[in-house]
Amino acid sequence: MLITPQDVMIVVDLQNDFCPGGALAVPDGDAVIEVIHEIAPKFEHIILTQDWHPRGHHSFASAHAGKQPFEVIELGYGEQTLWPDHCVQGTEGAAIHPALVLPQVELILRKGFRAHVDSYSAFFENDHATSTGLAGYLRERELKRVFLAGLAYDFCVGYSAIDARHLGFAAVVVKDACRAIDLGGSVARIEGEFDSVGVERLSSTEILGA
Repeated sequence: MLITPQDVMIVVDLQNDFCPGGALAVPDGDAVIEVIHEIAPKFEHIILTQDWHPRGHHSFASAHAGKQPFEVIELGYGEQTLWPDHCVQGTEGAAIHPALVLPQVELILRKGFRAHVDSYSAFFENDHATSTGLAGYLRERELKRVFLAGLAYDFCVGYSAIDARHLGFAAVVVKDACRAIDLGGSVARIEGEFDSVGVERLSSTEILGA
C-alpha cells in the first residue's frame, strides 16, 4: 500500500498501564511495539495519544461505592464500563512505554483528563460531543487518511477509527499493530461498526509491501 504525505499514523495509548504488568493490561499489549517500529518509517506524520486521568476519575470503579471493575453503569452520556484505576496523571503507569521509540512524533494528544467523562476516542470524549481538537489539527495539516495502531483494538483504537470516518477521514486499522481486550464480545461489536462505516483493516505486511 502506498503511504503518502497526507497520511498519518496514530499510535493509541501505548502506555505502561495497558501493557503486561500494568493496572489495565491488554494481553500481549507490548508485542505491538515491534510492528509499529517496522511500519513507522513509512509515515511522514505520527501522532501519539495518551490516556491522562485525574485521580478519582468517574470511569474508575473505585469512584463508585460498591462497584467492581468491568461492571457497566449508566452515566449522563450513556453506558460506562468501570475500569481499575489506570493512567493516573503523573504516574509511571500513565507514561508511554519506554520501549516505544518514535522520535519523529509530531504531537502527543492527552485525553480523558476531564474528571466526569471518559475518553476512548482520539477525536471525542465519550459524550460524543466534546472534541479533543484532533480533527481540526489534521485538517489544518491537510492530513486526510489515518492509520491506527496501539491499544486496545476494541476500545480506544476502534472508537478513534469510527470517529475518524464520521468526521470524513479515511481510516485504516493495522490489525497486527493492535491488541484487544475482548470484553463481553467487544471485538465482534467493534468490527460490526467498522463494516458499517467503512473502516479498512489490513496487516503491516501490506504497508511494507511484502
